[in-house]
Formats: sequence, C-alpha cells, structure tokens
Amino acid sequence: MKETEELRAARGMRRAVLGDAYVDGATADLDPVAVEFQDYLTTTAWGVWARDGALSRRDRSLLVLAMTAALGRMEEFRIHAGSTAQTGVTDAEVDELLFQIAGYCGAPAGSAARRAVKAVRADREAGE
Repeated sequence: MKETEELRAARGMRRAVLGDAYVDGATADLDPVAVEFQDYLTTTAWGVWARDGALSRRDRSLLVLAMTAALGRMEEFRIHAGSTAQTGVTDAEVDELLFQIAGYCGAPAGSAARRAVKAVRADREAGE
C-alpha cells in the first residue's frame, strides 16, 4: 500500500490506543500480503479514528465496544476493552455499556461481553 499521510495518522492512532506491543505483534508478519492486509485494516478501521470529526476518541471507543459486542466479536471486544485507559472510557462507563449491550443485543452478547470485561480487569489487576 502506498505510504500516505492518512496511513501514517491511522498507524499513529492504532499505536496510541492499542499500544506498541499489540501493534508490533499484529504487524510482525513480513509476508507482502500480510503487510498489505495490515495496512488496509489500519487505513480502514483506524483511519476513522484519526479523522477530524464530532466524535472524540472516547466516543469512538464506546462505539467500537458496542459494535464488536453486538457482532459477537469478543476477541476484538476484549482488545478494545483493554485499551480504555488510552481512550478515556471509565470502568463505570463500560459497566453501564454492558447493560445497553444486553438490552439491545441480547443476554448472550451481554454475558459474553461481561466475561471479557472481567478477564481484562483481572489481567490489569495482575499487571499484565
């Protein structure tokens, strides 16, 4: 993928939210297709985070949490639940979001999200 200002901004946002260790692990495969795929994902998903607009980083974080839970993408939900300190989302807000998820997406989605949040918090308490 061509190196653009948008790609650089999206990469920066991805690192700011998810951290260097996660991004380095996700982008370690140097296979040309893997590199292009990661750049595509970064431009598509993180470009939206990096754009100017009415939504804050906090707002975008809450939306991603809600959408990944609604879609049953618990691996992605957990990744983003673990990055709330970088986005300004509080534990109390995540707890309230779980009720919204359960109410609008159903008990299975809410319960899966709750389990993911508990695991993320246990890891955080353990210093991982």
